[in-house]
Amino acid sequence: MGDFIHLLVSGTATGAIYALAALGFTLLWQAAGVINFSQGEFVMLPAFAMLFGISFGLPLWLAFLVACVLAAIVLGLGFKRAIADRLMGHGVIPLVIATLGVSIAVKSIVRAGYSAEAHPVPSPFPGGVLSIGGINVSYADIGTLVMAGAIVIGLQAFLNRTVTGRAMQAVAQNTESARVLGIDVRRMVAYVFGINAVLAVVTALLIAPTYLAKFDMGDSIGQKAFFAAIIGGFNQTRGALLGGVLIGVLENLVGFYVSPAYKEGVALALFLAVILFRPEGLLGKAEERKV
Repeated sequence: MGDFIHLLVSGTATGAIYALAALGFTLLWQAAGVINFSQGEFVMLPAFAMLFGISFGLPLWLAFLVACVLAAIVLGLGFKRAIADRLMGHGVIPLVIATLGVSIAVKSIVRAGYSAEAHPVPSPFPGGVLSIGGINVSYADIGTLVMAGAIVIGLQAFLNRTVTGRAMQAVAQNTESARVLGIDVRRMVAYVFGINAVLAVVTALLIAPTYLAKFDMGDSIGQKAFFAAIIGGFNQTRGALLGGVLIGVLENLVGFYVSPAYKEGVALALFLAVILFRPEGLLGKAEERKV
C-alpha cells in the first residue's frame, strides 16, 4: 500500500508537469486556433537559458525570472508576430508545418551552438524525502505539486476574476463577438502567447532537474503534453490538466507493476483509445470557435 501511494504522489507530480505544458496547447488553441508542435522546444530553451544564467553566477531564482522575461518576449510575442500572425489566416495545416519546422531548427541550433550533451540543472527544491506513516515522499514531488497547483489556481483566478481574464475568455469563446463588444482581440491573444511562454519556463524549472537539459528533451514533454491535451478535450483547460495527471500516474503504475519498458507507451495508448472510442474527435469541440 505504501508503494502504491508513493507511486500515486510521484505520478501526480510528474503529471502536473505534463499538465502545465498541455495547458499551453489548450490556451493557444482557444485564443488563436494555433497548434504549436514546438511546445516541447519552448520548454527546452528556457532550461538552457536558466543553465546559461547560472553559469554566469546568477542564483536559480534570478535565472528563472530572467528566463520568464526572455521567454515572454521571444517565445511569446516573437513567435506570435514572426510565425503565428503570418499563418493564422491560412488554416491549421500551415501552422502545424511551420511549428514542426521551428522544432527541428531549434534542436539543431542548440545541439550545434551549445552542446549535444545532457547538463544537470539545480532543483528549486531540497533533496531528501518526507516520511509520513511509513510512506516516503520526496520534497521534489511535494514542491512540484505545490508550485504547479499554485500556478493553476492563480491562472484560473486571473481568468475568472479579472477584467482582462474575462476578456481573454470572451476571445476564446468567439473572436468576432468579442471584437463587437469592444475587446482588443489582438492584445488578448498576445497575452495568451505570453502566458504560454511563461508556463513553458515553469515547466522547464520543474522537469529539467530530473530529465536534465538536453537539446532533445522537448521531444518527450511536447508529445505527452499534446496527448494530454487531446485526452482532456483540447479545448478544455481542466481537461488538459486531468489528461496530464492521468498520464503521469498511469506511467508510474505501469512502470512499477508491469514493466518499465511499457512506461513510455502509456500516453500513446491513451491517445489511441480516445481516438478509437470517440471517432467524432475531441477536436470537434474546438472547431466551434470562430477565429
